[in-house]
Amino acid sequence: MVKKIIGLMSLLMQKKVAFDHILLGLKRQRNFKVPLATNYIRISNFELVVQEIKEKQLKGSVAEVGVYKGEFAKFINRAFPEKKLYLFDTFEGFDKKDINVEVSNNFSSGDQDFSNTSVNEVLSKMSKKENCIIKKGYFPDSLDGLEDSFCFVSLDPDLYKPILDGLEYFYPRLEKGGYIFVHDYNNDAYAGAKQAVREFCEKYDVPFVPITDSWGTVVISK
Repeated sequence: MVKKIIGLMSLLMQKKVAFDHILLGLKRQRNFKVPLATNYIRISNFELVVQEIKEKQLKGSVAEVGVYKGEFAKFINRAFPEKKLYLFDTFEGFDKKDINVEVSNNFSSGDQDFSNTSVNEVLSKMSKKENCIIKKGYFPDSLDGLEDSFCFVSLDPDLYKPILDGLEYFYPRLEKGGYIFVHDYNNDAYAGAKQAVREFCEKYDVPFVPITDSWGTVVISK
């Protein structure tokens, strides 16, 4: 066990050094203080995507589906201080309708508890609270009345149906040159995430690139 932990820390340090070297080559400083943990690669890739979006001066709002405690949303909020940030979550854990889809397709048990969060907890982590628009409720019903376009979207609801619904909704509304991150693509505990991405991308001939962060994020660009 000790050897495995040492090996993991060594791998993470190698990844950190590699990404810091890339940023140095781009003559850029880190925008965020990122802990040496398994989210390091995800945040580092996000930084590069933010740079692309800003250099292209893309219009549109930003969003996250599956906010939980706001640990990734706070980076989105900080990176785009001038943009509206839509935050979609039940803030009560998985919905039974989505769990039923998971179980019936053997994607996952859907029994992990994500109810230990709240709107106030999430907002307490946001540097630009005034830009945050909370969309509490069942997704995609919580999309009702939304008319924005988007330059960046994070899809992290873990389960097949909300990921597929998110791709179906946000990709057509993504600004040209914009990005969607889909988390859990290579997470065996949530096999529906990979199924949703592949199903959508094959249907619409949309390319995607997996990255080696914790549980595997897929990057989609338009």
